[in-house]
Amino acid sequence: MESDTTVLKQWATELGFDHCGIARAGRLNEDAERLENWLIRGMHGGMKYMENHFELRVDPTRLVPGAKSVITLLLNYYPSQLQANNGSPKISKYAYGEDYHEVIRGKLNALLYKMRERMGEIHGRGFVDSAPVLERAWATRSGLGWLGKNGNLITKSGGSFFFICTLIVDLELKYDDPFAKDFCGSCTRCVDACPTEAISENKIVNGSKCISYFTIELKEMLIPQEMSGKFQN
Repeated sequence: MESDTTVLKQWATELGFDHCGIARAGRLNEDAERLENWLIRGMHGGMKYMENHFELRVDPTRLVPGAKSVITLLLNYYPSQLQANNGSPKISKYAYGEDYHEVIRGKLNALLYKMRERMGEIHGRGFVDSAPVLERAWATRSGLGWLGKNGNLITKSGGSFFFICTLIVDLELKYDDPFAKDFCGSCTRCVDACPTEAISENKIVNGSKCISYFTIELKEMLIPQEMSGKFQN
């Protein structure tokens, strides 16, 4: 088991992932309660799909029957060269290159293929952002980082500019210890800097006030008048 885990993490590094952590698959009871309260308070706004597949989100064994391990991988997307400040529309850093869904999906498939070659028949599925998986919760359970006040996963060595993806498999592996410490301390820079005041206490983000909600989820609609001037490009 331990040798398989060591080799798996080596493969993850070879495929370009920056971090790899593993947690035992099981229902995320505390996170389920937080998600339910968040939905009840209407903080998902018009994202009604967030109400769907609740048990799939909080229990990986519903996504992969017989699942024993949740492998969480991080891929840094901070660009080596920032966009020039020449008056052109600003592009989010995560969108500088190719569609990350396709890039990471290929890496996950390659990792699962290598695992099957060495470890035998394995049932598993890879997920990249677009499936009902609580990636940040699994990242903290896998020892990769902590949740900041802005709800982002933060790693001690590299900050928060990471894509998070998961590979859920029915193979038992050596599990990492959860990340136990919150290094944010009394810092409130992200809370103070948020132009729409979307970040509230207890690491809760009001999705219906977040800039990305308007630019991604409601991109076909006009910006509401009350948000005018708060995030001009």
